[in-house]
Amino acid sequence: MNDEQLAREFDEHRAVLVGAAYRVVSSVSDAEDVVQEAWLRWAAIDHDDIRDVRAYLIRITTRLALNRLREQKARREQYVGPWLPEPIGPALASNDDPAAAVEMADSVSMAMLVVLETLSPLERATFVLREVFDLPYDEIADTLGRSESAVRQLAHRAREHVHARQPRHHVDKARHNELTMRFMAAAGSGDFDQVVSLLAPDAVLISDGGGKKRAALRPIHGPEKIARWLFAVIAENPNFEIRMATLNDDTAFIAYFDDEPDTVAFLETTDELITELYLIRNPEKLGHLR
Repeated sequence: MNDEQLAREFDEHRAVLVGAAYRVVSSVSDAEDVVQEAWLRWAAIDHDDIRDVRAYLIRITTRLALNRLREQKARREQYVGPWLPEPIGPALASNDDPAAAVEMADSVSMAMLVVLETLSPLERATFVLREVFDLPYDEIADTLGRSESAVRQLAHRAREHVHARQPRHHVDKARHNELTMRFMAAAGSGDFDQVVSLLAPDAVLISDGGGKKRAALRPIHGPEKIARWLFAVIAENPNFEIRMATLNDDTAFIAYFDDEPDTVAFLETTDELITELYLIRNPEKLGHLR
């Protein structure tokens, strides 16, 4: 197989590989770096004995992403305030293969990624390989350098942990979008009472500024406290423009200031009220949204 054929075969799976890496590292730039490293590994090996190219590439990519995640964990010890996943846009999920598009869309919501952040690196990699890509346990064990029984235990713990933290009922997409649009309209018009009325009594706001933009160093709980903090941030940049976008396979809002992305907001809802707000303000996580 010549270099052109190798590149073409790899590119057929690139979107899936970015999705696999992103689910592990929660960073667009790190996921793309991991996939580039996977390409270098792919180009350097003997391909004669590889029967399932897609599964093989997913395994390489996930193993490399696991290494990157461990490096991230060490760096995050110095991070200022909460760390939230970097938003991912639909362009990175594009693929002519419908199955690949479905796989990319699955399990990349901000709420799911926040849950995955609470897993150990090995649990997270196991969850991605088993629950998202349905790889057999023996292949996962070989990928992670663990016994099959250990991998089964990792998968069980990860699955129980994730399921315990997922919403207990499905929220209608149209209703979710209606609530988020009403909330953003109220915030944009300065309607404090309306913002408060749309928030659940136990609502929580988590913001990530990375020490570079104003953000709460701890989660903010309760409708009135959340509203006061939001309007204080808005008052600093009153001439912002809000645009709706599809990020992480969900409705999101991007606040632009001087045509630069300033804040990305994701809202989690029940059928009636908003329960969680995730605000990403760290400029290093928004550059690819320009």
